[in-house]
Amino acid sequence: MTDLDLRLVRYFTAVAEHRHFGRAADALHITQPSLSRQIRRLEQQLGARLLERTPQGSRLTEAGEVFLPRAKALLRSAAQAASLTRAAAEPSRITVGYTAGIIVTPAVRALCERFPDADVRTAHIGWGERMTALPELKVDALVTRLPFPVDGAQVTVLYGEPRALVLPVTHRLAGKESVTLDDIADEPLVRVADETWNAYWRIDPRPDGSPAPDGPLADALEDKFELVASGQALAITALPRAGGIRPDVTAIPLHGVEPAHVVLATRTEDRSRLVAAFRKVAQAVLKAPGS
Repeated sequence: MTDLDLRLVRYFTAVAEHRHFGRAADALHITQPSLSRQIRRLEQQLGARLLERTPQGSRLTEAGEVFLPRAKALLRSAAQAASLTRAAAEPSRITVGYTAGIIVTPAVRALCERFPDADVRTAHIGWGERMTALPELKVDALVTRLPFPVDGAQVTVLYGEPRALVLPVTHRLAGKESVTLDDIADEPLVRVADETWNAYWRIDPRPDGSPAPDGPLADALEDKFELVASGQALAITALPRAGGIRPDVTAIPLHGVEPAHVVLATRTEDRSRLVAAFRKVAQAVLKAPGS
């Protein structure tokens, strides 16, 4: 049985990331000769060569390619173990994450009133971070919208929000009080790289089995509304978030579709009393705007 030194594992992942011993040493704040010695120690422990030096820097060997994802998983697991242990020993700290257009203030205020000595923090989580915020320990609880993966997380639906169609103010449908999927049957809708998101928010396929017309790809929320404003595509979003996005787009209620759902996600194995308390107050006080 090999006892791995996590410090050496972290050094290896740094070199693998930078592909250069010198740059990795600078990032780790150690000397390059010392880093080289530590990597050799790790290779001796594993009985395999992990890195090869090249004129351009360094590259992973075949054994290194195999070890790298496992090394990263090992470091994540160790960090999570330390974090959960600290949380159990000092259950007076929690970070609540939230994504765009969601207000968690009532639940945070209620938690602070119940635990006045607790260190309760909030963190805005970007759309691209929401899948990793919990497993990478950036937050202890995350309030976000579906779709959200349930693997490794306890996911609770808090409330529903009506969905709306976002379109340019000059669009033929802009003056209507509401629209249906039939009204936009031939209208392209903005896409993102996440196919699960596309299926949920583009309602693809439609109830009759037909595909949603493809629009251009967007990398960020701002990009999505820029595409809408320029007339390249339409988008479906949660109605409360749609108001006041920008003056050249408008939002119209989309009837005949299920509401979007706002959920609370926490790590399944997290037994912190503050996380449990936040789940209770979130279910009690977080409601759809206007309800």
